[in-house]
Amino acid sequence: MTSTVPNAVEHADAQQPPITMFGPDFPYAYDDFLAHPAGLGQIPATAHGTEVAVIGGGLSGIVAAYELMKMGLKPVVYEADQIGGRLRTVGFDGCDESLTAEMGAMRFPPSSTALQHYIDLVGLETRSFPNPLAEATPSTVVDLKGESHYAETIDDLPQVYRDVAEAWNRCLEEGADFSDMNRALRERDVPRIREIWSRLVEKLDNQTFYGFLCDSEAFKSFRHREIFGQVGFGTGGWDTDFPNSILEILRVVYTEADDHHRGIVGGSQQLPLRLWEREPQKIVHWARGTSLASLHEGGEPRPAVTRLHRTAGNRITVTDADGDIRTFQAAIFTAQSWMLLSKIACDDSLFPIDHWTAIERTHYMESSKLFVPVDRPFWLDKDEETGRDVMSMTLTDRMTRGTYLLDDGPDKPAVICLSYTWCDDSLKWLPLSANERMEVMLKSLGEIYPKVDIRKHIIGNPVTVSWENEPYFMGAFKANLPGHYRYQRRLFTHFMQDRLPEDKRGIFLAGDDISWTAGWAEGAIQTALNAVWGVMHHLGGTTDPTNPGPGDVYDEIAPVELPED
Repeated sequence: MTSTVPNAVEHADAQQPPITMFGPDFPYAYDDFLAHPAGLGQIPATAHGTEVAVIGGGLSGIVAAYELMKMGLKPVVYEADQIGGRLRTVGFDGCDESLTAEMGAMRFPPSSTALQHYIDLVGLETRSFPNPLAEATPSTVVDLKGESHYAETIDDLPQVYRDVAEAWNRCLEEGADFSDMNRALRERDVPRIREIWSRLVEKLDNQTFYGFLCDSEAFKSFRHREIFGQVGFGTGGWDTDFPNSILEILRVVYTEADDHHRGIVGGSQQLPLRLWEREPQKIVHWARGTSLASLHEGGEPRPAVTRLHRTAGNRITVTDADGDIRTFQAAIFTAQSWMLLSKIACDDSLFPIDHWTAIERTHYMESSKLFVPVDRPFWLDKDEETGRDVMSMTLTDRMTRGTYLLDDGPDKPAVICLSYTWCDDSLKWLPLSANERMEVMLKSLGEIYPKVDIRKHIIGNPVTVSWENEPYFMGAFKANLPGHYRYQRRLFTHFMQDRLPEDKRGIFLAGDDISWTAGWAEGAIQTALNAVWGVMHHLGGTTDPTNPGPGDVYDEIAPVELPED
């Protein structure tokens, strides 16, 4: 059992096909598209070497740039801060380089099959992430209302937690056809997926996560809803998601995105950095040995974009922080969409007005983390009286909410994520410095573990992030509110530009907030591949008939379209 409150059905056994995060909205097999020997497509020889602007050097931007380069185009990547975006891995001053902290993405499900393609491509390793009650987690402590429970499996917790687990199972089955959809996704049964999801989108678009629980007879108990919010399933409490659309949650649980997580050994930022330096064996137009880095002066991306506007011939003109002005036939925008409203001066003519409305309505969640380096994984020491681990992965209703223990062996320095929080819980930390945050966290954890002196094991200064305070992000990740489905559909389908007026084509939106699964690296990659198909098509290119791209099969699997009136 890998989650505090498990999903409604047992996970797949060896006989069942693996699930993928392509999701119910657009059931396109991105993993098959990437694995096909014919490649992602080709452009006319007359377009070889054409420059394409890629704005944002996060995972989505780097994947898009890498695939465009392989087709023979010349991506020009703009990045305001550092390559990686929210794949941000940092070290600790004065500590061994092997000690790292994942300030953004840190755990990835096996259902992220397109992501795994690139992890394998650049030769990175993964290992199980120590989520609550995961197999890789020696023990978990659930601390609610001043009462702590130690557990190695869910069966070690009091009966009320198993009651809450059963309530969630029943709620999903009765209200969202969980088993049926999970099976259809696993079998890639597109007609069945669309049949179930079309009905649910129409029924649930206006419903919050909390309202969905309240409507279920299984969750008639407020106590059960409260425990579920504080402890949750998979990675911990989900009460910070209660105001969000239930459709957001269903996408996660259907595709097992919150299960069996793995971390990237050495840090997730290595993935975009290695893609930046990678010299593909199969490449068009460019000489062998070409990489994204080699196509950029000094091996570095261009600086932040300060202005975007249209010029004659439906070109996209980009001004950067150095004052350099370049004009492109096509551009991909992968940064947080709010940058188009604040940091970048934009022409209204860049997008149709309905798309601007969707960008303005995007709802971002806040998120904060704080990590400290310690001398060793002391939490594996045994309490002499109880025989239990002296400290455990901890879920609590105290300020810390989630505490994760990360080690690389019993005799090596280790790292504690003292706190990982979202939304209102994250905003509580915002005015505090890293050291002030650490003091509050140590006090909270000291109340749960009165016999453990965490402070004496700390060997370096804490590192922290509040993504809502990061100037080029202003939030951690998108989460749609009730009624936002139509907005999300506009953003996701933007790559299908034959349907747009000619003077609104040529710039393509991508990034995880454009995807149906914001907050997941898989969504960043899927939208990058959509945009790559869009640029290829815009420049007169085509896919191989044996490997149709997302735009080629769009009419068969297009997201449900709800009426506007």
